[in-house]
Amino acid sequence: MATTSGEGTGALEKALDVLDAIGASPDGLGQSELAAQLALPRTTVYRLLATLVTRGFVRRDPLRKVYCLGFRCFEMARQSYAQPDLVAAALMELRLLRDLTGETSYLAVLDGREVISLERCDGAHSLRSAAAMGERKPVYCTSQGKAILSAMPDAVREELVRDIVLKPLTEHTIVDRRRLNAELRITRSRGYAIDDEEIVLGVRCVGAPVVDSAGQVRGAISVAGPAYRLTRERLELLGPEVAEAARRVGAQLPPVGGELSTSTEAAIAAVPGNWAFHGAYPTWTPAGDKLWWADALAPSVRMFENGQDREVARLESPVLGLVRDGDDVIAVHAEGALRIGEDGSAQTLDPWRIRNVLAVCNGDADAVWIAAELPESGTAIGMLREDGSLDVRWRIGELVQSLGWHAQGQKLYATVPESGSVLILQPGQSAVRRLVTLPLGSGRVSGLAFDAQGGVWTTLCDGWAVVRIGVDGQVDRLVGLPVPCATDLAFRAEGGASGMGQLAITTGRHSVSLDALSSAPLSGRLLLLDL
Repeated sequence: MATTSGEGTGALEKALDVLDAIGASPDGLGQSELAAQLALPRTTVYRLLATLVTRGFVRRDPLRKVYCLGFRCFEMARQSYAQPDLVAAALMELRLLRDLTGETSYLAVLDGREVISLERCDGAHSLRSAAAMGERKPVYCTSQGKAILSAMPDAVREELVRDIVLKPLTEHTIVDRRRLNAELRITRSRGYAIDDEEIVLGVRCVGAPVVDSAGQVRGAISVAGPAYRLTRERLELLGPEVAEAARRVGAQLPPVGGELSTSTEAAIAAVPGNWAFHGAYPTWTPAGDKLWWADALAPSVRMFENGQDREVARLESPVLGLVRDGDDVIAVHAEGALRIGEDGSAQTLDPWRIRNVLAVCNGDADAVWIAAELPESGTAIGMLREDGSLDVRWRIGELVQSLGWHAQGQKLYATVPESGSVLILQPGQSAVRRLVTLPLGSGRVSGLAFDAQGGVWTTLCDGWAVVRIGVDGQVDRLVGLPVPCATDLAFRAEGGASGMGQLAITTGRHSVSLDALSSAPLSGRLLLLDL
């Protein structure tokens, strides 16, 4: 006989009751306990459990002889929000915040008029905040909810706030709509929100919105703990840290509804033209409409202009670096330096007394920074004098591969592939600082560029990627490339379809194996990456 819809619905409800009961018991439940708790015959519970185990929603612990939630439940929970990239991007930051504060950190997203927890990293104390994964909370009285509201477009936020019923959950809950709107304006201005015992007495929380590269708010991260440990003064100190962590999470996220174009190879275009054995030294002209670059090993200077790439001049010895000289370029080579014009004209730069050049870059005005190998090993770094000699400012015991002048910060940066370090050299100070040291397994750091937000970009040769490093030394973005060996890069603010800027990336071919070339046919080409 066919099962009626009523009988089918009844069986479904019983199965869901079984899942609810097991989910509410962290230690699991035995068959007899389930039957007693749900007031169901043991035979019915047995059949339901058998089906749920088969489908992966329930698993049986053979040692303790109890039933626990199966891994299929966790898979579906992860899929309930189509944002696996959000959880993946936030997890490391949640751990860092937990380690920084000792308190529990959370990731939450908006669901209607509530926020729901997607991820949690438990704090180090026995008495700590421990809101359950998947727990729903009102949007108006949590730091996560207020952070999300503050980052919304004004019209969307005003409509949502207008329809919310502001119920007092504690004596500190904000129930006046005008006061809530004022709080949200303050939150937007400072970048983080505070929950001052507004949802649970004795618990405080600080949170910040996660905003993706397209400016859309995707969720919020927060830190919560007992009020006696998280004082108001401490929350004000932690707020900027949480906001910066949220910014790093957002920088890794692609726009909603789009392809993973801002963090994968989809946003990369290869410039038409011949490949180079070892492309290097890209530098935009002052107007930002033309790009000089070089093939270091088949010595030539090239120009990318109006979507086309052309060879401008050939040299007799390997190119060691390029620096701008107005609209022309100075090509440093093993025997000296040449000033090269757009028409291919070349003029020897005299005098030039520096040998064993490792890297060059433009500084402020007409300044040129140079790194040269020392006879006793190591690198001398300084400025080019009018007489063609080097005014040494620093000596370091490692070989520098590239230099970059950060005009906004008035600092010189250098990459050291042997150690994986990016160094900071401050004019007027003899000390050399390390911004970051990347694992050698990630690839060899090579090349430097600086975006409009002050981020430092470098390539990872043999790592198939370029990375962005924040001012705090943390890698906050990695972009995969279709080639193994990116050698150098240059940023221009005016480029890119999104208006966020564009990177020109040079790549190498001579060091790529034949097997790798079959998977990376664009090796040696000039690439453009829209940020």
